[in-house]
Amino acid sequence: MAKSNKDIKKLILNFINLNPLCSSKEIHEDLKNDFAYATIKRAIQLLLAENLITVSGNGKSTKYEISEAYELIRFVDVDEYFQKEIDERDIKNNFNHSLIAETLNKVSVFTNEEINYLNNLQNQYKENTLKLTDSEYKKELERLAIDLSWKSSQIEGNTYSLLETERLLKEKETASGKTKDEATMLLNHKAALDFIIKNPKYIKPLTISSIEDIHSILVKELDIDRNIRKRRVGISGTNYKPLDNEFQIKEALEQLCKLVNHQDNVFTKALFVLVLISYIQAFADGNKRTARIISNAILINNNYCPISFRTVDSIDYKKAMLIFYEQNNISAFKKIFIDQFEFAVKTYF
Repeated sequence: MAKSNKDIKKLILNFINLNPLCSSKEIHEDLKNDFAYATIKRAIQLLLAENLITVSGNGKSTKYEISEAYELIRFVDVDEYFQKEIDERDIKNNFNHSLIAETLNKVSVFTNEEINYLNNLQNQYKENTLKLTDSEYKKELERLAIDLSWKSSQIEGNTYSLLETERLLKEKETASGKTKDEATMLLNHKAALDFIIKNPKYIKPLTISSIEDIHSILVKELDIDRNIRKRRVGISGTNYKPLDNEFQIKEALEQLCKLVNHQDNVFTKALFVLVLISYIQAFADGNKRTARIISNAILINNNYCPISFRTVDSIDYKKAMLIFYEQNNISAFKKIFIDQFEFAVKTYF
């Protein structure tokens, strides 16, 4: 059976990982029974474009090695990963201090192809919104806000349906058989979204206090502590242990803010916020909610299309997040981000 592009790239990566600073001829020598030299050269170019390997030297002195971005962005098969139970998985148990302060400053998490695709979608969003009146745009933004409030809450276990959420947010009518906290969670989402739409520059630059303020809106009247946590927390479904020291948590948040504020690319900023606020787990609860709202705040502040996450499966979202916790790998979550940005552009505007 002929091997696919995915197969050859995986084999090449494995070889380079075991033989750093190798040449294309050395790679071909190992794989020549399965692939022609020209095929291997094409696959190497794809790996370079995806930031998975780096190149040094010229001509016959050209050498390849695994990039710093490899572990961060290499493909991870989600279904295969979760075939192993929680205690069987080989994971990074503790918070990776160098991830935010060093690694993410040096790598490109999106390939050139992915950035071009996202930019084309953004251009489509701009063209579409130019055709809308102010009232039409506000109507679409309201529809997206309802969907985001519903899906973000559903990911956290809220049982309101989308229709019940719309009725609650538009008419303040609670659903029968639901708890008060569920309604409050949804109303808080809408309040947070309304706040960032009214104050789009509030998170520019991103600061610890602005993160705390958005979190406070999201947990208002819920039995959740505000501000940076001072006690240890655990995360269900994983053996990853977040930081348990208040001063280290603040330091990690400062590094996050510095990282995001120094990024030029808006998509990178939004993606970093989504995964890193959740990874740091700065609050006793409400971290992922806060991450989703602030990520959208960054998009809105830069006149980019916001994301509702409406079609993402809650389990898929959590699995992608667990892979980042346990492997510091962003590939599964990046796919969710790209897919949901595309959905938002094509659905609301």
